[in-house]
Amino acid sequence: MVEIREIQPTKRNLLKFVHFPIDVIYRDSKYYVPPLVTDEINTLRPDKNPAFDFCEAAYFMAYRDGKIVGRIAGIINHLVNERNNKKETRFSYIDFIDDVEVADALIDAVTRWGKSKGMEHLTGPLSFTDMDPEGLLIEGFDRIGTTGAVYSHAYYHKHLERMGFVKYVDWLEFLITIPKEIPEKMHRIANLISERMNVTTIKYTNRKQLVQDYGDAIFKLINVAYDELFGYSPLSDKQIKHYIKMYLPFLPLDDLSMVIEKDTRELVGVGISIPSMSKALIKSRGRLFPMGWKYLLDAFKHNNVVDLMLIAVKPELQNKGVNSLIFNDLIPVFNKHGYTHAESNHELELNSKVLKQWEYFEYDQHKRRRAFTKPI
Repeated sequence: MVEIREIQPTKRNLLKFVHFPIDVIYRDSKYYVPPLVTDEINTLRPDKNPAFDFCEAAYFMAYRDGKIVGRIAGIINHLVNERNNKKETRFSYIDFIDDVEVADALIDAVTRWGKSKGMEHLTGPLSFTDMDPEGLLIEGFDRIGTTGAVYSHAYYHKHLERMGFVKYVDWLEFLITIPKEIPEKMHRIANLISERMNVTTIKYTNRKQLVQDYGDAIFKLINVAYDELFGYSPLSDKQIKHYIKMYLPFLPLDDLSMVIEKDTRELVGVGISIPSMSKALIKSRGRLFPMGWKYLLDAFKHNNVVDLMLIAVKPELQNKGVNSLIFNDLIPVFNKHGYTHAESNHELELNSKVLKQWEYFEYDQHKRRRAFTKPI
């Protein structure tokens, strides 16, 4: 018999919630990349995550014979619901043993919670905002996950389909071979765009100055660039301040490319990448201590894979070659650091503007993620 318990977001409870997939579900997996436990807990805590200004959440754990056999979160993003005129509950952080009773009980718990809040659809996996992991892995189970993405066993989506969930949207991920030289066509387009649009790339060596000059601008550009994408949740000023403190202090400045208008110095494009943390997180099992910090530090110094976290371009300049400037800037940097391959972040399968950029490279579309939905 399965017992479902709703847990309160105390640190002790959330430690169990976060460690369950690491210590049980994926304990023997060589492909699962655990999150950094401290960051994951802070995301789930209302007093730490500014998304709770417009979100609410409930966390459930499934027990059988006193042992944890599953977990799930229910999330309502009221901002996105209002923007899209929807009454939608999101499910997220879903992990469970391969068992019909457990899977059904978890989904039922979130369904009942969502209906009690007046919601009419259940969709996921989607978390609080687009800065969090999205989608369930449905292809690429034999590939190591990327930093910030969620790995899923192959049986997960089969249980969702059995319960009547259908495809809502897919994201694609790519493994790109980094060329030794900038592709000639890309280099030519980058120079042409720079002249015609009066834009150029800039680099910073002083982190404090970067934050002062463009900290807010980076995330505000992300807001306008992604505004019309599926389920986008605009970042509030409070969230922007949160992410500046969370990410910019650790971002390798070499791996950041910014495109500005030459005269006004307005930020019109940004490409953010970091050395892959995947193998380091696997070794540390998501823990900073006792040795996790060393594995992560080593990953910054010695790595042949770089994660392309995001590219954002001002809407009126999208699909006009600005991405060429970003890669024209980054490819020599990637070669200098010894990166041979790049992992893209997940990209909407219908976002042709983004998908088109890989035509210059040798690549493998090696993973696919899916959000599912059904009425409740």
